[in-house]
Amino acid sequence: MPTTLTTDRPRATTLFRPAATVLGHQERQVLSAIGCGLRDDEIAAELAVPEDTVAEHLARILVKLGLRDRAAAIVHAFDCGLVVPGRGPRTRSAGPASLTVAARAPGPSPKVRISLLGPVRAWRDGRLIDLGHLRQQAVLAALALGAGRSLSQQQLLDDVWGMEPPVTNVVPVYVYRLRKALHDGAGPRTVIERGLRGYQLVPGAVDVDVAHLRELVTGIGKATRAGEPLEVVRLCVQALKLFHGEPLAGLPGPLAELERLRLTERRIAIVRRKVEWQLRLGQDAEAIDELFALTAAHPLDEPLAAMLMRALYRDGRQAEALEVFERARRRLADDLGVPPSTMLRRAHQMILRGDEAGLGLTPPAGAGSGTGL
Repeated sequence: MPTTLTTDRPRATTLFRPAATVLGHQERQVLSAIGCGLRDDEIAAELAVPEDTVAEHLARILVKLGLRDRAAAIVHAFDCGLVVPGRGPRTRSAGPASLTVAARAPGPSPKVRISLLGPVRAWRDGRLIDLGHLRQQAVLAALALGAGRSLSQQQLLDDVWGMEPPVTNVVPVYVYRLRKALHDGAGPRTVIERGLRGYQLVPGAVDVDVAHLRELVTGIGKATRAGEPLEVVRLCVQALKLFHGEPLAGLPGPLAELERLRLTERRIAIVRRKVEWQLRLGQDAEAIDELFALTAAHPLDEPLAAMLMRALYRDGRQAEALEVFERARRRLADDLGVPPSTMLRRAHQMILRGDEAGLGLTPPAGAGSGTGL
């Protein structure tokens, strides 16, 4: 098992202070060995004590630390820093000294890449990682959306389970499994760390596509304010390439539902910005293709329908533009029981009148401030 046990490192001492004041020396050794995955007979052999003594130590450890079972003890050993993934193989020699292994100097950790703009996925060195079931994926998504903030167990419970929390506290178990899945076994660092306030992704250890999206949106705003339409379109194209379906597809929990809606709206806003500038640049064919796809996915979005009508009319396709209006009118009546908005009716009337000036393009929403996204 690629886990090394140390009990004399300064880092472990700092992180393990609560247990260190409660547990005796041999109890700490037993907890460390349990964290490494050793069985009772293996621990007994390492410490040169009877196996019954190991079982008694474990029982006292669970009581003193308020832990539920052996699995919780394993998680606690990792969270406290007694056990660090990837510090080399276990050393098997007689006596307690074998429980301490010299640590390798930390090297640069390979980046883990996490995608939330579609089904939740993660890669390490280009290889897809098995992230477990959906609730476990939702815990990882919450940490990735946290943008470096520490999230307490209660916050993760609220984000992932909402008003229906699990019977037992499974958050530490899920974090433990995610640490094992995301770690490459070659270095001492874990991707998920626990501080005083909760869990968080280690800064610099993970690339998250949502963070890249934020950077691109900032760039789009700057290019819009600077009046650089080609740069706006280029950055919008890059941002849209990050999406691979519905954001956080299939994930349960209040946070996933909220972020799914927010990120979908963000994608629509980016498409609108891109299409507006493409039409201003005379790239009508590209804009129309994008709008057809988007209106099919969001048939009740009237601003999108109006934009498509204008683009089709500019391209000499008046009949298709009028059909877009009829299709939107029927869908609004059938699904919502409402007539088209004033904006949509006005676009319809201007097309019927051939009002070129009225159908002229206006700058994208927020073009002056870059806040339209």
